[in-house]
Amino acid sequence: MRPNRPSVTILVHRDGAVESRSIRLPIWALRAGLFGALALAVVLILGFALYAPLLRTAAQVPLLKHDVARLEADNAKVRQLVAALDSAEQRYSQVRHMMGADVVPDPLALTSSLPVAPAIRARRDGAPIRYEDGVSIPSHWPLEDPGYVTRGQVGTGTVDEAHPGIDIAIPTGTMVRAAAGGTVLQAGPDPEYGSFVLLQHPAGYQTLYGHLSRILVSVADTVGAGQVLGLSGNTGRSSAPHLHFELRREGKTLDPLTMIREGS
Repeated sequence: MRPNRPSVTILVHRDGAVESRSIRLPIWALRAGLFGALALAVVLILGFALYAPLLRTAAQVPLLKHDVARLEADNAKVRQLVAALDSAEQRYSQVRHMMGADVVPDPLALTSSLPVAPAIRARRDGAPIRYEDGVSIPSHWPLEDPGYVTRGQVGTGTVDEAHPGIDIAIPTGTMVRAAAGGTVLQAGPDPEYGSFVLLQHPAGYQTLYGHLSRILVSVADTVGAGQVLGLSGNTGRSSAPHLHFELRREGKTLDPLTMIREGS
């Protein structure tokens, strides 16, 4: 005779009925039902917890698209303003060049509370330039137009960042001339100097012209003193248009202002 397995009897009595109905469930079936209900509840809770952030993110998508469209429109307006400002600055420079800097005062000198240093020329106004023929030792200023020396020679071992050569602030497109006759040793792009030209001169001298916007010579070309090497610019590691002029001898950098005394 088989022993009776543990079970649970559920009595169902319908209102108004004479008889009752009983349902007998084994203990294992009742436990399985409870575990199944618990598992289903856990799955529903986890699904809600994971799906709710997705619903919130999806609800934010239209707002993000609206913000992106607004930012793109603002960027377009900024680009238009920058283009208009560049055009106005170019026209202002042309007017100053046509009328003369003394007729149209420099706004920097008018707005600055500090005295503005005069532009540097390596020769006296009106003095003729006499360039020697053939290769020569550097002695000429690389620019005919006046410029402001914004940074000088800074050697190693100082608290400041080392800076070989000098930086001369000049407008983009200014003609850059060879400080002496020599051979084009290198010419091309560089991460620091931007577009640059390196000339080899006699007695171990070299001159370097950096941050150019355009190079007009090629490697191995022989150039004379005063020949145009390129146009000034703002390429490489540069925050504003200027010419980086560097003087070397036997691999060591020299301060160009100690040798370039043209017209003095």
